Amino acid sequence: MSQSGASVATECVEAYNNLRLQKTYKYIIFKLSDNNKEIVVEETSNSNDWGEFREKLINSESKSKTGVIGKGPRYAVYDVEYSVTGEGVRNKITFIAWSPDDANVQAKMVYASSKEALKRSLPGISTEIQANDPDDIEFDSVLKTVSKGLAGK
Repeated sequence: MSQSGASVATECVEAYNNLRLQKTYKYIIFKLSDNNKEIVVEETSNSNDWGEFREKLINSESKSKTGVIGKGPRYAVYDVEYSVTGEGVRNKITFIAWSPDDANVQAKMVYASSKEALKRSLPGISTEIQANDPDDIEFDSVLKTVSKGLAGK
């Protein structure tokens, strides 16, 4: 359990194991339940379309205590594939903590305090990206971080 009190639903670990071991999914998007008590799977996909994945994060929404809907934070895991010249194709499971600058402050705080609980439940993550702006999740930027600048060289 995290400092915020949010626990990690069993479905999160099951979906992650399917991504990591069976390669069933390319990515998973996680969110906090409506009552902020549990981290749950919002969506899984086997699509390789980074743009589609990025738009889902950018357009995610959350509801404040007063019921106002606005930009919302999310967690995501993406199996990033890239090539290194002379070494072939590599995959790195990447954890993305998406917390847009213009999201509700309370939502951002709950997500920030719950992140470690989710990460501890997902062994084998090789890279973590904290993204607060859409530019932070441009594929080229993510690829450079994940590959430590080696992709395409």
